[in-house]
Amino acid sequence: MTASTIDPTTGNLLVEGRAVFPLGLSDPPPAGSKAPNGRDAWAEIASAGVNFARNYTVWKKVGLDEQLATVAQELDAAPAHGLQLWLGLAGVDDDLSQEAELDRIVDTFKGHPGLGAWKGVDEPAHGHVPAAGCVAVYHHLKEVDPHHPVVIIEAPRGPGPTRQSADTRLTVAAVKPYAAACDVHGVDIYPIPPGAHAGGSPVNTDISVVGDMTTIIAEASTKAIWTTLQIAWTGTLPPHPVVFPTLPQARFMAYDAIIAGARGLLFFGGHLQGAMNAADRARGWNWTYWDDVQRALLVELSDAEHRRALLAPHAKATITADAVDIAHSARTAGGFST
Repeated sequence: MTASTIDPTTGNLLVEGRAVFPLGLSDPPPAGSKAPNGRDAWAEIASAGVNFARNYTVWKKVGLDEQLATVAQELDAAPAHGLQLWLGLAGVDDDLSQEAELDRIVDTFKGHPGLGAWKGVDEPAHGHVPAAGCVAVYHHLKEVDPHHPVVIIEAPRGPGPTRQSADTRLTVAAVKPYAAACDVHGVDIYPIPPGAHAGGSPVNTDISVVGDMTTIIAEASTKAIWTTLQIAWTGTLPPHPVVFPTLPQARFMAYDAIIAGARGLLFFGGHLQGAMNAADRARGWNWTYWDDVQRALLVELSDAEHRRALLAPHAKATITADAVDIAHSARTAGGFST
């Protein structure tokens, strides 16, 4: 077993006591597949700094044995490449009505060295999922497996009065109840095309909406913060124009999230076939975007100097900017504030 926890002082993920800044793919290339350069796909993503990969299985009573066997194959593959899985509990994660199935999943995998964290209910505030059920699952999980954190990611939209109502702007009040149901609280935010993903009005249509949404989660929670950023999403799939963040845009979004408090970044949509060209569809993942944008960004974020700064505690020094549209965050690393 590889034990993980969250440092309550910094919000860093600690894996066997070692601070790690999660850089993850949601979802990764298929385990055992090949990158266009002929390299094992997971070896390729790990070489660029990826250390987390999401598995989002929707668990069912019928066929549970087969699902467990399939997920076990990914968990077995992960450690050889220095990866850990962020393992979803969809289908058993919103209350304890499926406690037997939940326990079987957790008991099967909690000792596996490839497990890094559990994924709790997806976007619960937006989905009108009662917080009490999520909290009950969280407390049960911590009893059954105290050695892996539970992560809940929110939508960048607030819930309407009913499920049928129009979405609203995301607020601290909407997501705050779910902070008690996780060790890591986060948000999905995909700002390309402008204004399409974040809900309510007025919407910040600039890519700095990433920092806005991350800040809302940080203000709602005392937990560690992870932000999920865009490769592709349903708003960029046909019949919509297929559009991706450029490297400058992807860099801005990553740093905007970090400055706003993110202690981990996930990148969503490389697995969406509607955003792939024919060659990528044959390989099962968006390697074109990887080569054009994602790889370079991850290499930058995971180099030694960036890693040291990303893991550093917040500095006590107060800094100011000479313009209102400049976001900033001070860290102390190596005895220096940066």
